[in-house]
Amino acid sequence: MTIIESDVKLAERLATEAGEILLGLQAGSGLTGKDLGKAGDEQANTFLMRALKAARPDDAVLSEEEKDDINRCSVRRAWIVDPLDGTREYGEGRTDWAVHVALSIDGVATVGAVALPGLGLTLTSGAPQPLKPAGTPLRMLVSRTRPAREALAVAEAFGADLVPMGSAGAKAMAVVRGEADIYLHTGGQYEWDNCAPIAVAQAAGLHVSRVDGSPLVYNCADPYLPDLLICRAELAERVLALVAALLET
Repeated sequence: MTIIESDVKLAERLATEAGEILLGLQAGSGLTGKDLGKAGDEQANTFLMRALKAARPDDAVLSEEEKDDINRCSVRRAWIVDPLDGTREYGEGRTDWAVHVALSIDGVATVGAVALPGLGLTLTSGAPQPLKPAGTPLRMLVSRTRPAREALAVAEAFGADLVPMGSAGAKAMAVVRGEADIYLHTGGQYEWDNCAPIAVAQAAGLHVSRVDGSPLVYNCADPYLPDLLICRAELAERVLALVAALLET
């Protein structure tokens, strides 16, 4: 009898295996910087697209590295993948990069796996970790290169320490893992940047939303997502109020 792999196990396996491909390339190709990042994007994407076509031939796929097919919007189930989130960090030999594999069903981030290959971890929506206590002081994630005005203002209001970090997936998983308490992003992303992290964070019991408090919706005709908030549930109301006041000024 053929045993069909569950969606969450498939997501976990593919994210992990893509991460292993990327680690092997990083260690053995002799490439660095942008050349390494480009090769990593291509190889991880090729693997994920072939594997998803073989495992779920009737589902749609939206990948950062593929030409978008708008016909996916007519399909209830759409896999949303980022083969290498944090290309710059990967090319620099850092650990704060990730592989995202998610399944959106009817626009909802339902299944997600985020591999952190540099740390030897893959976190999934199917095996949420117990949340650790909040930090003292609170810790606020910001971009390594472009900290957003809103994030800096919220950090100041909370008296939070700033934690610079690379990829969106690495930031989101830092909140899941208890290494930070708030991830607020207002600089624009795409669905592949956050669908898998949102699924994992939501399963762990964290608050996830747009910065106006509305839900994040996936498999849209335009995959651009301007903003998001991932934080501990008890902080969400105050963070959302602070952002609303900032956006009015």
